[in-house]
Amino acid sequence: MELFGNDLTLFILMALMVAAFAAGFIDSVAGGGGLILVPSFILAGLPPQLALGQEKMVSTFGTIAAIHNFIRNKKVIWAAVATGIPAGLIGAYAGAQAILYFDPDTIGKIILFMLPFGIVLSFIPKKNSHEDRAAPINKTVIVFGVPAAVFVIGFYDGFFGPGTGSFLILALHYLLKFDLVSASATSKMFNFSSNIGALMAFMLAGHVMYWLAIPLVAMNLLGNHVGSGSAMKYGPKLIQRTISVSLSLLMLSLGYKFLI
Repeated sequence: MELFGNDLTLFILMALMVAAFAAGFIDSVAGGGGLILVPSFILAGLPPQLALGQEKMVSTFGTIAAIHNFIRNKKVIWAAVATGIPAGLIGAYAGAQAILYFDPDTIGKIILFMLPFGIVLSFIPKKNSHEDRAAPINKTVIVFGVPAAVFVIGFYDGFFGPGTGSFLILALHYLLKFDLVSASATSKMFNFSSNIGALMAFMLAGHVMYWLAIPLVAMNLLGNHVGSGSAMKYGPKLIQRTISVSLSLLMLSLGYKFLI
């Protein structure tokens, strides 16, 4: 089926808008919206490279919405941001360039193989801790530890993506000893930089459909807004169970598409 080249155009567009809304909703509650978007784009008929580029376009704007709250609560460690953002940009750009070397069928199989890994990362519990920073972050961590960790995770973000936010929080908190709140806040800045780096690579390679991004970004932001208001009412556990069912169906569909 040629994407948008037949009478299913409106149906496919509406389905992708629903997927973008769901991804934004999920991101605001439990993280991992890319786990919905990437398979949805592929199943809608986009080539895998274009699916990854389109997801990066949508998720970049979604991250901007989340950053505002973290900057406002003054938990971002700016010294770390200064050294980590360039590493995130370069790492993600390199990762996106790497995935573009593969043929579409191979990329589809890589995505199918990596989805469970992304699911595990996204479902790792994130405590809403308000602990004070236990100790100042030392200069060695800022100068060497942060750029190294963010470069590696940024490469993963460009190469695949889903679960990057959880990966960053784990690295900052457990490896580099940031307190959990600061790790969560600062990770958003790094996630934004890696999104930009990967998006630049996909844009330069021509793997972004700008006209399609406009309604999907709008629906993703709406999903973020609705999800942030629903999180307290329903809790992340119920939503994660729903995600599990949805992802199982998506993975079965992708498995049929690329393995059978």
